[in-house]
Amino acid sequence: MVNFQLSIFNCKSMSHLDKLLEGVEVEWKTLETVFDIFAGGDVPKESFSEIETEEFNIPILSNGIDKKSLYGWTNIPKIVKPSLTISARGTIGWTSYRDKPFFPIVRLLVLTPKAGVNPKFAYYFMKTIEDNYNVPQNGIPQLTKPMVKDISFPILCPDNPKKSLEVQKEIVRILDTFTELTAELTAELTAELTARKKQYNYYREELLNFNCLNEDLQDSQDSQDLRNKVEWKSLGEVCSSISAGGDVPENSIKGQTVPTDEYPYPIYANATGEGGLYGFTDKYKIESDAVTISARGAKIGYHTIREGKFTPIIRLISLVPNKNVISTKFLNYILFMTPIGGNDGGIPQLTVPDVKKICIPIPPLEEQERIVSILDKFDTLTTSISEGLPKEIELRKKQYEYYRDRLLTFKSV
Repeated sequence: MVNFQLSIFNCKSMSHLDKLLEGVEVEWKTLETVFDIFAGGDVPKESFSEIETEEFNIPILSNGIDKKSLYGWTNIPKIVKPSLTISARGTIGWTSYRDKPFFPIVRLLVLTPKAGVNPKFAYYFMKTIEDNYNVPQNGIPQLTKPMVKDISFPILCPDNPKKSLEVQKEIVRILDTFTELTAELTAELTAELTARKKQYNYYREELLNFNCLNEDLQDSQDSQDLRNKVEWKSLGEVCSSISAGGDVPENSIKGQTVPTDEYPYPIYANATGEGGLYGFTDKYKIESDAVTISARGAKIGYHTIREGKFTPIIRLISLVPNKNVISTKFLNYILFMTPIGGNDGGIPQLTVPDVKKICIPIPPLEEQERIVSILDKFDTLTTSISEGLPKEIELRKKQYEYYRDRLLTFKSV
């Protein structure tokens, strides 16, 4: 329903905003002429509380995104008018709209609009530039009042203040509506994604829980037949090879993200996601699809499929399955249901002998293929970047940014 409403809104709003901005002149002024700019000060220690109380109900704000900017509570507001806050350290440039009294402290800049500027309009415009501040790289990166005071800000209809506020108000209304619809759609998609993930985890556990087949249960003939065919074997028995990664190859490029003719083979290390790609080299150690397991670090036991020829380096164990016994995908899926731990003494780590001893259930290859087919569909729906709900959520965010930028991109008079 929200998606349909969003589509209708897009069509109507685009025609409307073209007329809204037609003939609107813009004059650019510096921030210091349009805003009162304040830098956050010290924490009011004499009137401070870590929790909100009846007396201390004014938020103390520092740098940070959303709730992470809340430092504590006081009973003395320093800013009482609707204003913008900009993180000056850490999450540099992050802009928030504040319509209730608050007390800013260090690492936070405050912009309070002067007459003629709608504060919410100012917020929407400043969001478009929050990643473009020219922050010096020497020393501690930070924003200061002198660094932002000369930034240009658009004044609509400079010769007609009344019309200017009317146009600003209408732009705010359009963006508020679009923001609300986008938030609702994102919430719906997120809820759907959460439900699908739970469904996926349920089916994965059901499909890969072969322990129940060893129990004396009253179940179907199909389950009885499968019980007779499932064997429990060690990884050492079902893999053609299990090996530890070695040193970084001499001929390689660290940090390279795409293959070249000279360095076509990826190097993988112990890390999750894209962080596992260390670089590329001109030689390979593993020549077929395999499953790699992180042997050291914060994500001991993290496993994933590596396709094609590659070279693993230290802290990564590679499992090449015997395709006559187990498929690569089934091996990766069954490891989600398999406890993978390191040693108890010294530095936590996995070793090749540890991994070889791990036992897993091995159903017939046709059953493995059926299970993989089902789980692949759920995996695509829930985690793929190019398919499924995550992409839809990202598209809605980009769509919002497109319309926001179109509404807030102005040319000089």
